[in-house]
Amino acid sequence: MHNISIFGTSSDAGKSTITFVIGKILQDLGYTVAPFKAQNVSNNAQVATDNSEIAVAQYFQASVLKVETSWQNNPVLLKSGRGSSASLVVAGKVVAEKEVREYYRDLDTLKPTVKEAFEYLDARYDCVVAEGAGSPVELNLMDKDLSNIYIATEFKTKIILVADIEKGGVFASIWGVYNLLPKALRENVIGVIVNKFRGDLTLFDEGIHIIEKEFGIPVLGVLPYLSLNLGFEDSESLKNLTQDCSKATRTVCVIQYPTMSNYNDFEPLIADANTCVEFVSSNVSLKHFDCVILPGSKLVMQDLTWLKETGLFDSLKALHKEASVHIVGICGGYEMMFEYIEDEAAIESTNSTCMEALGFIDDTIVFQKEKILKQDGRKFEIHHGTSKKYPLEYKSEKVYGTFSHGLFADAWFKSYTTKTIDTFVSTMKERLDVERILSSVL
Repeated sequence: MHNISIFGTSSDAGKSTITFVIGKILQDLGYTVAPFKAQNVSNNAQVATDNSEIAVAQYFQASVLKVETSWQNNPVLLKSGRGSSASLVVAGKVVAEKEVREYYRDLDTLKPTVKEAFEYLDARYDCVVAEGAGSPVELNLMDKDLSNIYIATEFKTKIILVADIEKGGVFASIWGVYNLLPKALRENVIGVIVNKFRGDLTLFDEGIHIIEKEFGIPVLGVLPYLSLNLGFEDSESLKNLTQDCSKATRTVCVIQYPTMSNYNDFEPLIADANTCVEFVSSNVSLKHFDCVILPGSKLVMQDLTWLKETGLFDSLKALHKEASVHIVGICGGYEMMFEYIEDEAAIESTNSTCMEALGFIDDTIVFQKEKILKQDGRKFEIHHGTSKKYPLEYKSEKVYGTFSHGLFADAWFKSYTTKTIDTFVSTMKERLDVERILSSVL
C-alpha cells in the first residue's frame, strides 16, 4: 500500500484536518494508519506516550485514530524562541535555540532523523498519512522543505492536494501548485480536495468541471465548511472558533498573551453549552467574569512582561485582592502566579534573570535546564519551571494553579470528542471519492 502526502495549496488550507479524515476512512476500511509530519512549527505541544514532545496536531490525529504516539509522529518541532530564534525539538527533545538562517543552513543534518521516523512508522502501519507544511512550492525554499518535497520524493508517496476555497483564488492556487511541483511529484498526485465551501455545494459543479477537464486534475471532493472546535493547532485555527453562548450560565476569560500555548486545554470549556469562553488580549475589566485563566506560555517571562505593559498585571493583582473571581493558572500561567521567576540558567533570557511575578503564591519558580516531560492519562506536564513548596499544584479559596495540562478534560468530554469526530468524518466521507483514493493507494 502506498503512503500518502497531504499538500496544501496554501497555509491553513485544512491539511491537519484532512490528514485525520483520510486516515480514519482508511482505518475504518480495515487498514492500519499512522499520522506523520516531518517538521511542524507550533507552540502547542503535547507529551507523547514515550514521554517525548510532539506537536499537538500530530497527537490529536493519533488520538482520533487511537494509535500510540511517539516522537516518530513529529520528529522535528520548532517553537518560539528569544528574538528571531526558535527552540528546536528533535526526536522529542529540545536540542538547541537556533536562528532561522542557522536552522536552514543545518537542515540536512535533520534528514536522517526524519527518515528514521518515517521508516519506523512505515514498517509498522499499512499507510502513513504525512501532513505537509504551508505550500509545497515556495520556490526559494523547496530545497529546504522537509515536510513536503523531501518526504514525497524520498518515499514516493501518493499526493492529495487540499485547496481552501473560503480565501478565494482557489483555481489559481490549484493550478499554480500543481504545475510548480517537480514532474515526478505531479505524476503522483491523486487529485485535489476543495475544502471549506460555504453554502450550496452544487454551486461549485462548474468549478469541478474546470479543474478536471481544463486542469486535468481529478477532484476528490468538495467539503463543506464545518467548525470542529477540536485540535486547535495554532492562532490561525483559533480564529475558526465558533460558540453559541445563548444558554451559557458562566463566563470564562482566557488571557491571550503573545506566546500563549496549548489552546486545546480550553476545548472542554468551549464544548460546554453552559460556558462562554472569551479570549482577552487587552486590559479590559475582568470583574464580570466568573473565572480568569492564565494559560500555558512558550515564553513565560516575555508574556509576563507583556502583562505588565498592557496593564493586565495590575488588573490581575487587584482582582486577587478583591477575591471576587476565581483565578486559574496552567503551566506557564501557574508560574506567573508565584512571587518571582528565577532564570539563572538563561532558559528564556539572554542573561541570568530574576523577575517579579504576580505574588499569589509564596514561593519562587526556578527554571531548570532539563525540560520536565510527563504524561498521566489525559493530563501531562511540559515545563522548565520548578517549585520546592508546590511542585505540582497550589490551591486556595479563589486561586488554583497547576503544572498539568488537560485540567478540564473528563469522561464527558472524551465521549463528546468521539461523537463529534465520528460525525465530522462521516460528513466528510459522504463528499469524498473514497473509491478513487483507495484505488490510487493500493
